[in-house]
Amino acid sequence: MLSLLSHLASWVGATLLSGVPDWAWTTIQVVVAIVLLVRFAAYIPVALSFLSQVYILVIRGTPIVVQVMFIYFAVPLIFGWRVEAVPAAIFTLVINSGAYIAEIVRGALQSVPKGLKEAGEAMGLPFYKILAYIIGPVALRRMIPAMGNQCIISLKDSSLFIVIGVAELTRQGQEIIASNFRSVEIWGAVAVIYLILTGIIALTLKFVEHRTQII
Repeated sequence: MLSLLSHLASWVGATLLSGVPDWAWTTIQVVVAIVLLVRFAAYIPVALSFLSQVYILVIRGTPIVVQVMFIYFAVPLIFGWRVEAVPAAIFTLVINSGAYIAEIVRGALQSVPKGLKEAGEAMGLPFYKILAYIIGPVALRRMIPAMGNQCIISLKDSSLFIVIGVAELTRQGQEIIASNFRSVEIWGAVAVIYLILTGIIALTLKFVEHRTQII
């Protein structure tokens, strides 16, 4: 259906509207897009909710290695875009952790008792103030442990990007071992570096959790 509409619009533009200036044609397209948005504005939240659920389902249902290999190898074949290894790894890490963080935030917001929202409404507060000053602090306090766990998992998942040749910590360790064959010392150092990085994240989140503690 969309393909048919696209061909029809191309035919109209090449025949009936061939004498229309480019700026006028662009204005017509913008006006039509605005009219469609206004006409179907009520369906936009439903469409966005459906798309977000599909996104979360797909990302959580596939391994991160498959995702990064699809972006690195399949996207150039499908769309003709050249994707470098490091941007592909960063983009994969963002979309992968984004799906899990979205579920963490949703769960934290839904875990807040409805009585707090009703109390804010009884005080006559607008919704954004209820979210910012009543629901938000409680939800933030509850999502911090899960958010910290996700940050640590994302950090460790970065070692999997060795499959596309990203020169991350694990690959650097392999290259050093290939030159001196001291695997025990090198892998021990790699493990210590990961422990230090994850420890910093854990301590930072502990500090944030203490600062946001509800008395």
